[in-house]
Amino acid sequence: MRILLVEDAADVAETVAAYLERDGFACDLAGGEAEANGYLDVQSYDLVILDIHLPDGDGRTLLRAMRRRSDGTPVLMLSANYSVETRVGSLDEGADDYLVKPFDLRELSARVRALTRRGAEAAANEIALGDLLFDQSARTLRLRGEPVAMTRRELALFNILLRNADRIVSKERLFEGLFSFDKADVGLNAIELYVARIRKKLADSAVQIRTHRGLGYSLEGPGRD
Repeated sequence: MRILLVEDAADVAETVAAYLERDGFACDLAGGEAEANGYLDVQSYDLVILDIHLPDGDGRTLLRAMRRRSDGTPVLMLSANYSVETRVGSLDEGADDYLVKPFDLRELSARVRALTRRGAEAAANEIALGDLLFDQSARTLRLRGEPVAMTRRELALFNILLRNADRIVSKERLFEGLFSFDKADVGLNAIELYVARIRKKLADSAVQIRTHRGLGYSLEGPGRD
């Protein structure tokens, strides 16, 4: 299970992350709205823990943006605001739970476990685009029912493009999604190599990876010109 923790207080973020990691959760830390958006563009999460008060905006703005693009990732809001209006407003805008600061780490962990269980049960395992079917849990791709052999990184790159279908994803964000956690000594040109490999494997598909010079790549279904 991977969690994105959006919290600008470094001491709080590190304490929460350390506690959750002992419970078996992998945590990425974002200190603000812009950094959180960068993570969400290249990585899928089982839960987002989101502070309302961020240095570069309001956490509820990020929440609304997620829900507008049909991102159903469970979101647990954090805030020192005891106001009933704030709590109700956050839940109405799409939050799945709300926890007031200061909180007991044991309660936070219990809520996290409940939300990730709920999210896992609700999540659709398969994503279809054109004649392609991607099984997120099995990490397999099929073209008109036939399996497409792909390496781990090829599948990771394809997954990023699929979750952003019809949107341009920069080469830098694709690179971060493939290599940031491995700290591999490779350059941006590696993305071009992986894209070329995937294109070759999907040559018979109606789905295409398009290059947008100077901007990045997009995955587009049939009927797109």
